[in-house]
Amino acid sequence: MEFQYPIETDWSTDEVIDVIQYFQKVEEAYSRGVDRDLFLDAYRRFKEIVPGKAQERRICDEFEEVSGFSSYRTVNAVKAAESGGKIKMK
Repeated sequence: MEFQYPIETDWSTDEVIDVIQYFQKVEEAYSRGVDRDLFLDAYRRFKEIVPGKAQERRICDEFEEVSGFSSYRTVNAVKAAESGGKIKMK
């Protein structure tokens, strides 16, 4: 799927790529399922780039608005799942 990903103008090229990869993992969780550990790796990198809760919420809300996929719900499901499993969102 093609979405207009929310990005900040002060991010480096590598940071933009890593944020987009994180949102692609969220998409993957809804489409075919995502490996829990790989998702958490992408989320940890996302949090290095977006450390503040308010900024994270704003960016994730923007993504959910254009895609219909909830980053918040996905993160909660992944954190609740056992290590090594695959997560499929509905």
